Amino acid sequence: TTHYLFIVVVAVNSTLLTINAGDYIFYTDWMWTSFVVFSVSQSTMLAVGAIYYMLFTGVPGTATYYATIMTIYTWVAKGAWFALGYPYDFIVVPVWIPSAMLLDLTYWATRRNKHAAIIIGGTLVGLSFPLFNMVNLLLVRDPLEVAFKYPRPTLPAYMTPIEPQVGKFYNSPVALGSGAGAVLTVPIAALGAKLNTWT
Repeated sequence: TTHYLFIVVVAVNSTLLTINAGDYIFYTDWMWTSFVVFSVSQSTMLAVGAIYYMLFTGVPGTATYYATIMTIYTWVAKGAWFALGYPYDFIVVPVWIPSAMLLDLTYWATRRNKHAAIIIGGTLVGLSFPLFNMVNLLLVRDPLEVAFKYPRPTLPAYMTPIEPQVGKFYNSPVALGSGAGAVLTVPIAALGAKLNTWT
């Protein structure tokens, strides 16, 4: 019982890890802009989570099961947005399962060689995942129309438009921090050098 309970814990935690590696679903209003960020983060986390889970169980097919868990979770999120009145195409569910199947196939074909699963399987995930999702996004109905008619209430930090900061720069914590850092670097370095000579 403890063994199977631990498998469930690993599956849940790995799924949460993947979900939190950036946004885990494509929102129509900015999906093409976020494609690179999503592909890098999600293909990496799919490979890491699925390989960890698969090597723990030692059973080919576990990676596909892991990807299926994430797919179900994402369809639930899609349903939640749909229930809020957004159109069906407002969220595009990512395609994790085919890449995970390639990972399982690699593990099975190399006779459960964990190094081959990591190197070959991870490479196949990284190469195939963006391609599967590109095809998936091409099937969306008129994303620009959906984006303008149904804008999201919030955007991720890296998608928030940057307003001109002319005349406001003095009030910026970033400017204050960088300026203070630049000013304090020289005397602190000099003090460090002086202390070094004293010792």
